[in-house]
Amino acid sequence: MELNFFPLYMSRPLFYASVLGLSFLSKRFNIINLSILFFEIAMLKLFFSFPCMFMFYLVAAIGKGQIHDIGGQKIDTTWFDAHATFYGDISGGETMQGACGYGDLFKQGYGLETTALSTALFNKGLTCGACFEIKCVNDPQWCYPKAGSIKVTATNFCPPNYSKSDGNWCNPPLKHFDLSMAMFTKLAQYKAGIIPVMYRRVLCSKKGGVQFQVKGNPYWTVVLIYNVGGAGDVKDVKIKGSSTGWIQMRRNWGVNWQTGTKLTGQSLSLQVTTSDGKMVEFDKVAPANWQFDQIFNGKKNF
Repeated sequence: MELNFFPLYMSRPLFYASVLGLSFLSKRFNIINLSILFFEIAMLKLFFSFPCMFMFYLVAAIGKGQIHDIGGQKIDTTWFDAHATFYGDISGGETMQGACGYGDLFKQGYGLETTALSTALFNKGLTCGACFEIKCVNDPQWCYPKAGSIKVTATNFCPPNYSKSDGNWCNPPLKHFDLSMAMFTKLAQYKAGIIPVMYRRVLCSKKGGVQFQVKGNPYWTVVLIYNVGGAGDVKDVKIKGSSTGWIQMRRNWGVNWQTGTKLTGQSLSLQVTTSDGKMVEFDKVAPANWQFDQIFNGKKNF
């Protein structure tokens, strides 16, 4: 009889050895009925295969909703618990600028769909530009019952406060979102002040190309990179002048990257890599006669 299946972690020799062992025991205890022997073999298969099947489905269940490949980009889509507050008024004036180094968020395409992150989420500015989906949960007094969820981009930092013993929602290790008032009030009544939420990372959906604003001086070039789609948070940038090779830039702060190489009078190309490892090259995004503080459209996105 050919045995056509084996447990995932059980080799063919080991399985046959077990069968021979059963055969020996059958003879030892005068079990001569072949149907009984085959029943024992079937039980052996079941004994070894059931734990494997159980572990397979357990691992599959645990892994569900974690690292997903969406359009070639990998992000962790797991839902996590956190809390949310808001800052500023409904106009969102206080949400402009911020620790990520953005400017006028309306002009840059973010509007009021933004959030500041607590220390645990901000990650020293590495998370700037990332996008999150957030929903209000487990607070029927304040959560709007049919609010659904909101999607926001990380543009600012909610600093920790060690001056008081409680109510320090942005202190590590807490995961906290300080939303614009306009976004908070899509989820709950503003009188709530603070609400329990669940959140997850999502891909950023941006209109148009990645934008580059060149700042600095002839001896020190800074590039502000915004309107980044896909994973959203940039982890690496290289720049190349028409008279240079690729130059590694370093993060100045947030979404601003810098180099000390003199690049005036040269056309500029950039390679931008987001946190999921995807790199997009923007060839000659700025012409040779570019000027400081000009903004250039990369004409493509992640």
